[in-house]
Amino acid sequence: MRILFITHYFQPEPNFFVGLPFAKELVKRGHQVEVLTGFPNYPGGKIYDGYKVRPIFRETLDGIPVIRVPLYPSHDRSSTKRILSYLSLSLSQATIGPFAVNNADVAFVAQGPASIGLPAVTHKLFRRIPFIYTILDLWPDSLLSTGMLSNRFGLNMVDAWCKFVYKNAAKIVVVSQGLKKRLIERGVPAEKIEVIYNWCDDSLICREEPNQQLAKKLGMDGRFNVVFAGNMGKAQAMDAVIKAAQILQNDYKDIQFVLVGSGVEVENLKKMTNELSLDNVKFLGRKPITEIGPILRLADVLFVHLKNDPLFEITIPSKTQAYLATGRPVLIGIKGDAADLVENAEAGLRCEPQNSQNIAETIMKFYEMDKNQLLQMGINGMNYYDHNLSFEIAVQRYLEIFEQTVKK
Repeated sequence: MRILFITHYFQPEPNFFVGLPFAKELVKRGHQVEVLTGFPNYPGGKIYDGYKVRPIFRETLDGIPVIRVPLYPSHDRSSTKRILSYLSLSLSQATIGPFAVNNADVAFVAQGPASIGLPAVTHKLFRRIPFIYTILDLWPDSLLSTGMLSNRFGLNMVDAWCKFVYKNAAKIVVVSQGLKKRLIERGVPAEKIEVIYNWCDDSLICREEPNQQLAKKLGMDGRFNVVFAGNMGKAQAMDAVIKAAQILQNDYKDIQFVLVGSGVEVENLKKMTNELSLDNVKFLGRKPITEIGPILRLADVLFVHLKNDPLFEITIPSKTQAYLATGRPVLIGIKGDAADLVENAEAGLRCEPQNSQNIAETIMKFYEMDKNQLLQMGINGMNYYDHNLSFEIAVQRYLEIFEQTVKK
């Protein structure tokens, strides 16, 4: 098959789920892949070194042809700029894209922003390429929950747009059962929706013995490390985690929170940490993908946290799979599907999102566990990932959907 990727984010951006590894695996299995995306700027909102915005730019990444079209780069706190960034890229993909890409049998469309539906529909209408629409964030719900858009008229317009895109999609893939249920409630036929859980980028998976030299270098040696890795924006509500650190600081001096990554809230979190005079919170900043796995292996507990919002009850952040695959106990600060997944795997504990006291108390439970209990939790998560959530399993499911679509 000839498969066209239409996506907002692609390597060298940290697209762990629907990026270069997926494309390479499809090629490995005998298919052709071409990618239509923008110029890399996520998560900092600045064009990466070595790139310059131009009308069209072609490159090859590990044998995968990538076509980049213009966008307005932004990923800061301004909702207007973020929306402008999304719309500018989607318009470029919809207008330049059809003339730039080769013929394809099917398009794989990874929805971050819902504006990605525009080039998806355009390529269907003008190039007759049916598309598989993968929903990673449910819109307009995510706009409301993150505060990007609160105007009721605007939200209704986005909702109407999403329903139009759903109608035009050959198939819709969601990453949780809760998402499927929500779409059915909004009128999408159940038979049109498939559930495929996120996998994680193999480069994140490290199952080697913890590197003690790295631990000393990062200031993680001799501490009970609760590690959060990923974007720190409004949705992650990490201020509650900083307050949990404050609760634990005096009586549990061995416990340390290690925050890896970047995001629009990082500076505020650092300021909050300084104002509270906390010495049990360490910011490691953004790290290359190749360094993430060994850092995760240094954790005693890996932490997932999102704000207490009904939207996130049907969300499973992709870091959940990476944490399970790494073989470390998981603290899941999300209600609903994600917490159920971790508990079904017997790989960790859940805590109340944005409840600093409960977060602290749950971390105390981990801290007081026997080391063998923690070890077994990690092994359980690793085994559950390998047998139910792995990259190989997900790719096979996607290929079945692609083939069904092409045969219609």
